[in-house]
Amino acid sequence: MRVCLITSRPGHPLLAATTALLTPRHEVDSIDPEAGHDASRPSVSGGALADVYLLKARTPRALALARSFEERGAPVVNSAAATGLCQDRTAMAELAGSAGLPFASTRTVAALRQLAAEPALPYPLVVKSRYSRRHDLVARVDDAVRMRRLCAEWPDEPVVVQPFTANSGWDHKLWVIAGQVFAALRRSELADSRSEPDSRSEPDSRSEPDSRSVPDSQDMTGAGAVTAADHNPGPDPGPGSGSRGPTLPLALADLPGGWLDLVRRVGSVFALDVYGVDLIDAGGGAPLIVDINAFPGVRGQSGAPEALAALALRAATGEAAGEAEAATVPG
Repeated sequence: MRVCLITSRPGHPLLAATTALLTPRHEVDSIDPEAGHDASRPSVSGGALADVYLLKARTPRALALARSFEERGAPVVNSAAATGLCQDRTAMAELAGSAGLPFASTRTVAALRQLAAEPALPYPLVVKSRYSRRHDLVARVDDAVRMRRLCAEWPDEPVVVQPFTANSGWDHKLWVIAGQVFAALRRSELADSRSEPDSRSEPDSRSEPDSRSVPDSQDMTGAGAVTAADHNPGPDPGPGSGSRGPTLPLALADLPGGWLDLVRRVGSVFALDVYGVDLIDAGGGAPLIVDINAFPGVRGQSGAPEALAALALRAATGEAAGEAEAATVPG
């Protein structure tokens, strides 16, 4: 089989480990969508299409390239349409709401200055760029002073607005590859930095370092409610803007009841095979989805490269992705 990675960073840890699993018996190459390749060319090296394309990058050029391969009949994981939908936070919220998913209440405003002009805003709020991209706007706004400061920097930015939901200050990062779920805890950037940390703020030495401290360059353009500012060094960071510390391991058995089924349902609703869901506990174990990402990094998760390699080979042969059981790489 020939597998092609659509990415500017084929050395990304997940992709590199997946490549190492596949290359003993399969061919793996990559195409950089930002390198000016002609989308009319069927592959990096010319000639026949690859058997499957893994769409890690999420830039407009990457999506256009993926669509060109899909139009020629090649399978792409995730599809260009599903990936693109996750870049539009308005479309994401609308689809989640229509499917009955517990997604953060979201409204869209054409420009931040229009939001700032509204009287009696119900602070605190979470304000984000409508279109997810590198260096986009993701901020907690506690009062009118903070809103004016943001508006001075982003007056014409189309935004989505969400109420700030009180929570523990920890994001539950759940990643799914063909139904197999991986999990971790990470301190929310939107948490009030003045709040007293709980015992999980002091991880033990076995914890993985925060994988988002080094952004995924061109690939990391799709982030949302809680993750975007991981690669957003923009002005006036505000509450929770400091380092969030390490990502902590989280056993699936420690998740509240029903969360695993919910996260897998997201994949069905959004037509995603490789995706991430950020949830917060809104109280009593009630989940609230604050972000959905197509093809996240899934760094430091044992079994993730094996699951991705197996998914690539199944997609190449037209087989359906697995549901919940751990994937293995066929010979």
